[in-house]
Amino acid sequence: MPTSKSIIVAIASAVALTFGAVNTAQTQDQLDLNSLFGGGETEVSNENLLAALEEAADAGQPIALWRLGVMYENGEGVQQDKTKAFLYFRELADGHADTPPKSVGADIVAQSFLKVGEYYREGVPDAGVKADDNLSRKLWLHAASYFGDADAQYKVGQLYLDDGEFGYSPKQSARWLALASRKGHPAAQATLGDLMFNGEGIDADPIEGLMWLTLANRNAGGTEDEHWILELHERAISIASPDERQQAIAAADQLGSRFGG
Repeated sequence: MPTSKSIIVAIASAVALTFGAVNTAQTQDQLDLNSLFGGGETEVSNENLLAALEEAADAGQPIALWRLGVMYENGEGVQQDKTKAFLYFRELADGHADTPPKSVGADIVAQSFLKVGEYYREGVPDAGVKADDNLSRKLWLHAASYFGDADAQYKVGQLYLDDGEFGYSPKQSARWLALASRKGHPAAQATLGDLMFNGEGIDADPIEGLMWLTLANRNAGGTEDEHWILELHERAISIASPDERQQAIAAADQLGSRFGG
């Protein structure tokens, strides 16, 4: 059985792995492990780490639930098991749906709604869960509206561009994409920029559209969306007039520090 020391270190490790800006040493300093245990070694084995995370998850610790979900989803230190991953993510979403949006840990709760929504797209047969697109959309909408999660807002924006989802509505899509774009979400910026540049169901604004595409292209480096965003940006650049390109770049430079890029 893991010791209380192992549990605290496990949670510290989960925090560090979940929030990239927080390194393990800083997390352990915040938990003041040395004062709790009088110094000494704070590392635990993978086996003890897993056991400690499981114990913390049983106690309802959100970070432990999230970290275990990610581990089982990706096969990180455990045998990949999408069913276990789904159950951890669902427990996190169900148990913490009313977490205050700006509180510590709200991001992982919002992301758990996204994860569960994705699983409901295909269903989870081993967990007795059938595919349910309607529930999936509701989960994503909750993450987008209540938590203001940029990934979720981007997904909702996409749903409004599909007749089979929320129904084709570029204006509604643009509203959600704009929310995510202002948070520096490259794919949302590119999709919004393309809509505005081409005037697809909304009033065309080539300069602002190209501005968003420029910001998206700057932000997308190293992401899985890099190539299609580059294609959209290059196509718009080839069509825009020199004056439109100049104004769009100037606008992107001005807004880059605020909206990413």
